[in-house]
This record gives sequence, C-alpha cells and structure tokens, in this order.
Amino acid sequence: MRFAGMIVGAAVMLLSPAAGQEVKPALCRVASPADGDLKAYAASFFPRASNADLDALAACLGDPDSAVRDGFAYTLWSEGLRGKQLRADQMRHALGRLTAMATAPDDRAGFAKPFAILALSEVARTDRIAAWMSDGEVHALAGTAAAYLRGVSDYRGFTAGEGWRHGVAHGSDLALQLALNPRLTRADAELLLGAIAAQVAPADSPYYHHGESARLARPVLFLARRPDIDDAAWAAWFKALHPDTSARWTDAYTNDAGLAAVHNTTAFANAIYVSAAETQDPQIKRLAPLAIALLKALP
Repeated sequence: MRFAGMIVGAAVMLLSPAAGQEVKPALCRVASPADGDLKAYAASFFPRASNADLDALAACLGDPDSAVRDGFAYTLWSEGLRGKQLRADQMRHALGRLTAMATAPDDRAGFAKPFAILALSEVARTDRIAAWMSDGEVHALAGTAAAYLRGVSDYRGFTAGEGWRHGVAHGSDLALQLALNPRLTRADAELLLGAIAAQVAPADSPYYHHGESARLARPVLFLARRPDIDDAAWAAWFKALHPDTSARWTDAYTNDAGLAAVHNTTAFANAIYVSAAETQDPQIKRLAPLAIALLKALP
C-alpha cells in the first residue's frame, strides 16, 4: 500500500469549488491512503500513532467535507477500534481528547461535537467487549453521554452539500453502547434515560425525519434488560412522556410545535412497540404495553 504520509504538513486539499461556491477551510491534517483501504490503513496508522497523531485525527471529525469527516476520519477510528489496533494508553488518550471535543462550546458549523460523540461510541464499545476503563471512567463517560444528548439543540440531520450532523442519533449511539455495558450502574442508567426522555419530543425540535426516534429507542430497549429497573420504574418513565398541560399539547393540531410533538412521540412509541412486541426477551417485552399506552395518550 502506498501512503501519502501520516500527517500532511498543511491541510488535506479539497476539490476546487465551483464558481460562486463558498470555500470552506479544511481541518484535517491526516493523509488518507491512496488506495482507500481504511481497514489496512488502520493496521498501519494506529500502532505507530503518537498522541499528536491521534489528536490530529480527532480534529478531522470536524472537517466541513463529509468525505473527510465521515468517510475517512470516523471510519478510520471505527476500523482501528473495532480491529483492536489501539493500545490501552492510546484508547485512554482518545477518550480524553474526544470527550474534550464533545463538551466544548457549540460551533456554528456543528460537525465536531456530534462526530466526536459518534467516535466515543466506538471507544465505549471496546470497553463493553473487553473492559479496560476504570469504573470511574465508565461513570464519567455516561455523564458525558447524558449531558451531550440532553443538551443537543442543533437538530440538523442530513443537509445536502454538507452531509450529516445528526446529534440526537449520535448521542443515542453512545447511550446504546453504554446500555450494553454490564458495568453500567443503575444511577448511570437513570442519567441516560433522563437524557433520552428529554429528546423524545423536545419543545424546540423539528419533525424528526432522519431516524432519530428509532435511534433514541435502541438504548431504552437494552436498558430494559436490566433486572434493577422494575416495572414501576418503567411505568413512571413512560408516563412522563405523556402529553402535559402545556400549550403545544393542549391544542396540538393547531400549532406546529404540537404537531411535531405528536409526530416525534408517535415515532418513538412505535419503535419501542415493534421491537418489544416481537422479542422473546420478557424484560424487553414488558415495554410493549407501556408504548401502547403512550400512543393512546396522544391527542
């Protein structure tokens, strides 16, 4: 394989823009492989990567070019982590760097934080498969996941010419990996559930139409397998999603916020019901009647 070098001196060159098109500065200083084989590239890149190299690859997650941000940087993180190409010290450094990106102030472009969270979901996956984080690190990551998901206010999913941001979905993906981790405590599970509930039908959200509701449902389904969250706790959690006395719910079919709330809650409840009704797992199946009750409660 021919490599262009681990880090290029300036920035990855973007294609020349068409006349009148805005020129967006590239952020990625990590060269991609000439043959495009990222699985093989990960096997070469990560074993010899310094912390500076890892930081540079993390910065690529905020690149305005979706081919760089998503097709190259995130995919390379995923190939490396799933292929077990990173040492424990490298994963710990990545955990810290990606967490710093995910908890930084929002930027106008809005790419770096949701893609840092998506990369963190891959880091979290490594620990649930073979534990290497301390209990404190798992707890801190759950706090990061919950704070990020609860705080998402940029609801852009896919934008033509720009690609994905998808903050709610990416936050849900991190919550899913944590939900699958047997070391997640009940307290941390409650943190995640609170954040998920906040995004089922937030007051200022648009109509979810990029699969956000289904992604929110996935960690809930796996958290239902926990024996330490009883039926009463689940009933209370779903009851909190029922319409309240706010203006958007009181006259839901005469205002856009109400219509979005009905749409988004319906999509979430349907996603829960379909999976819970079909499963053979009795712990998950107990969510099916709660999803039906939520649907019946909608105006």
